[in-house]
Amino acid sequence: MIGKLPLAAIVALACVAAAHSGFTQTREQGPWWPSVHGPEDQAGASNYVTPEKILSALQIPRTGQTYELGHMYETSMPQYGYRPYFLQVVPAAPPERAGEGAAHRDYFTGFIGQMGTQFDALSHQGESVRMADGSVQNVYYNGFTQQDLTGANNGVGGLEALGMEHVKPFITRGILIDIAGYKGVESLEAGYEVTMDDVRGALARQGMDEETVQQGDAVLFNYGWAVNWTNPSKYNDSYVGVGENEGSPGIFAEVTRWLIGRRVSLVGADSCCVEVRPRPGPENVHRMLFLQDGIPLLENMELRELAGDEVYEFLFLALTERIKGATGSPVRPIAVR
Repeated sequence: MIGKLPLAAIVALACVAAAHSGFTQTREQGPWWPSVHGPEDQAGASNYVTPEKILSALQIPRTGQTYELGHMYETSMPQYGYRPYFLQVVPAAPPERAGEGAAHRDYFTGFIGQMGTQFDALSHQGESVRMADGSVQNVYYNGFTQQDLTGANNGVGGLEALGMEHVKPFITRGILIDIAGYKGVESLEAGYEVTMDDVRGALARQGMDEETVQQGDAVLFNYGWAVNWTNPSKYNDSYVGVGENEGSPGIFAEVTRWLIGRRVSLVGADSCCVEVRPRPGPENVHRMLFLQDGIPLLENMELRELAGDEVYEFLFLALTERIKGATGSPVRPIAVR
């Protein structure tokens, strides 16, 4: 006996504590893996965009009017931290005689995925986990480890797993939740956390409710934050406390859990990170969406025209680039009413 507990009971309690501390995680089984889409899946929630979902979404448009939901890619766009963007057009050669052809070529260098209106793939963020052998490893969606992603080439040439080439096209039903409109403001304040009361209120204002959001839908939040796009010092919260930077509005854990429960295919918003910054708690919305459920993010959207026309349900199109091994993609999201 040790104290009032027999030694066997103490050993049993220690084993339980060890299990909860993470020592039982293996490549095959862990706290958020294997995925409901299968142990080898790399497409995540884009699997919810089934042929049936696509055919249903194609029945939504009535007028054929299209809306650009992304910003122009240009050197002046706000960048999160130091992410270079350089584009040079090589001028056509001077003509030597009439009737000759002329051609331009583009040279680009920079962050091809993680800039501007950007799609975050499931390899973008993971979480460190203590494995069964005692090691601590970075683990991503569906239990893919850092070794799986970069073990052979250290990232040169792209990732070896969870790259952009595995994401399926988003041709689905889009739902806009206009939080700024519900609040009666042009833009939410920096650091404002969107709550489920806000979501319910916005949906009710739009003639919808929580059950309106269905499996495979792309859910977009209008914070009105895009009004600050031309002022990078205020728009982008990578340097909170510097210049006009006080953070940005967004969803947090409560709303994220609801989105996961609705089995959406994608979450987007008109801010750098979709989630509120600074974060009001320890949760991380990116990891909450990515790790277990494989729900990607679409950041830095432009939703003011869509909200202004009160278009809350639409055909949503977002065809990401099939960049082998990339952690993100430039994208031109479109709504069709």
